[in-house]
Amino acid sequence: MAVRRAALVFDIWQDIVRYSFSYILLILVVISAFSVIYYTHVNRQTTSELEVLLSQKDELNIEWRNLLLEQNSLAEHSEIESKAKRLLNMKRPDSKSEVIISLP
Repeated sequence: MAVRRAALVFDIWQDIVRYSFSYILLILVVISAFSVIYYTHVNRQTTSELEVLLSQKDELNIEWRNLLLEQNSLAEHSEIESKAKRLLNMKRPDSKSEVIISLP
């Protein structure tokens, strides 16, 4: 029985040595398959993050344009004058209340 077991172990070892190149190739194929799976997953995550960032960029561009429009409308003289009259109760000075100062 022990001889038979030793012979079986020896036969298995010979098969492993004989087909070692095939086993190495099998291991390399499995490693390659797992690396393809991993990098495909990483690529999908990166693409998803890129889409989120691009949509945020578009939203920020829209907000920037709206702020520029608001700034331009607030910077107009008529808008400034109407707000000064309405909020601060200011009025244009008449010619009698103007004082001209000349420098020596």
